[in-house]
Amino acid sequence: MNATPARNDVQHDVQLGMPQLPAPDYPADVRTRLEADAREVIARYPDSRSALLPLLHLVQAEEGHITRTGIRFCAELLDLTTAEVTAVSTFYSMYRRRPSGDYQVGVCTNTLCAVMGGDAIFEDLKHHLGIGNGETTEDGAITLEHIECNAACDFAPVVMVNWEFFDNQTPQSARRLVDDLRAGRTVRPTRGAPLCTFKETARMLAGFPDRRPGVVEATGGAGPASLIGLRLAKGEVAPGHADHVVSPRTTADGPPDEAGPSAATPDGGAPPRSDDAAGPTGEEGE
Repeated sequence: MNATPARNDVQHDVQLGMPQLPAPDYPADVRTRLEADAREVIARYPDSRSALLPLLHLVQAEEGHITRTGIRFCAELLDLTTAEVTAVSTFYSMYRRRPSGDYQVGVCTNTLCAVMGGDAIFEDLKHHLGIGNGETTEDGAITLEHIECNAACDFAPVVMVNWEFFDNQTPQSARRLVDDLRAGRTVRPTRGAPLCTFKETARMLAGFPDRRPGVVEATGGAGPASLIGLRLAKGEVAPGHADHVVSPRTTADGPPDEAGPSAATPDGGAPPRSDDAAGPTGEEGE
């Protein structure tokens, strides 16, 4: 007859969904170094709690994502509860909640980038890397994610690596990009600063300068596609057009007359009313 094992011999693995408290602290040397940086950040604000966002970037630069230890560190220095820090760290998508790669590869899948090929790029990279959205390659190099907007519609479709722009991408160029990153080859953004790791980027976002030689001079300015609207607003000639595309906002005599050419038809008559374009609407409309 088989004896029933005693209760204290049975392994129970019950997860209650609550983290172990308190969170472990950083090692003493790491704590000392981070605390010196944190004090420098906090001193920039009249209210210490305003320093929470850069402090979260600071602890993310240490471990690559927001850990319970990082949350405890921020809470202690800013006299906040860990619940308050957790609420902020989980609200903003730039804070990682789990370990991730050295290079965050974000593919814009918002409207314009999507129709220009962003959806195809994202699907191709998922297949090429063998990972899904928010997942990281086994070598720890690449974390792939879709981004709702990279704020660069004029260069669609756009891929970002650690928040640096790679414009006018195709599935083929995006595959070469991630392959080069995984192989350790030098990769240059289309515009902006030279590429660095995610942890290095996080430290800059915490408010500390990028001390790499020549990095500031390499950042450049807006690309030509971004400046077309400004040129049109100034009434300048657009590439490929012999005449002004739009009237300049100002003239030699001052601002253009509201009733000037832009408010008239080609024969000089009054522009049609909006309700004229819709046609008759019945007896009451007539």
